[in-house]
Amino acid sequence: MTALARPLAFSIVLILAFAAVTYVLPQMRGEAPEDKEVNLGELTVESYAALGQELYDGKGTCALCHNKLGRAPDLLTYDVVKTSLERVAEAGYKGQAKDAEGYLRESLVAPSAYVVRGFGKKGSDDTESPMPAVDQPPIQLSEIEIGAVIAYLQKKDGNPVTVALPKEAPAARKPEAGAAPASAQTAEAALAKFGCAACHSVLATQSPVGPSLTDVGKRLSVEQIRTSIVDPKAVIAQGFPPIMPEFPHMTLTELDLLVRFLAQQKGSVK
Repeated sequence: MTALARPLAFSIVLILAFAAVTYVLPQMRGEAPEDKEVNLGELTVESYAALGQELYDGKGTCALCHNKLGRAPDLLTYDVVKTSLERVAEAGYKGQAKDAEGYLRESLVAPSAYVVRGFGKKGSDDTESPMPAVDQPPIQLSEIEIGAVIAYLQKKDGNPVTVALPKEAPAARKPEAGAAPASAQTAEAALAKFGCAACHSVLATQSPVGPSLTDVGKRLSVEQIRTSIVDPKAVIAQGFPPIMPEFPHMTLTELDLLVRFLAQQKGSVK
């Protein structure tokens, strides 16, 4: 009995330890992002534009790249309505917009329709934008939220807000019965899904906004990499702003894919 007691006790302790670790780890679920709740009965042009500013700085993650760091045009430094009209009138414009509001909406949901010179993906000759479509994961703004961002961009420079105030809420996004939300199956797919290349140099994309990921496996341990994704505010890389968002809808499988991939990145700093 004594010979069996020690292995049995060890097994019980091991099971309890694993259970404790599982309890402590953040439970990331692959749920669809919730739309911003808006009281349509009390909505005004002012409050709609104010909602747009909140989304611009928050859920929409616009401020992560559209700032003075040079990753994307700094939209807060110029009149975007005037500039939008100029771009629509350019001979090389190949989008579908006819006015400033249409151009702004197009730039949000189809960013590669027109790429500002010098801000395209590396090697694309400015034909492909690194910006994700905001109506798709991981940002996934609703129609009301997209309209609010456009209203904010129009109003911030004193231009008339042409976006119509929404009168009824959009249909809620719900997965098909019994179907789980799509989860990335490869590290590359997870990098694209969560927009990592928008701020980090990784794979074929270069970005100065956040620390390069091309050698992160040489600089950080596996646990440090995991922590930097799960709790991005825990340790801020020196010389970089604390702007990395959290990813509450990332699944544990996607997290594991990213951690394993990044741990293998040990090239030279880009």
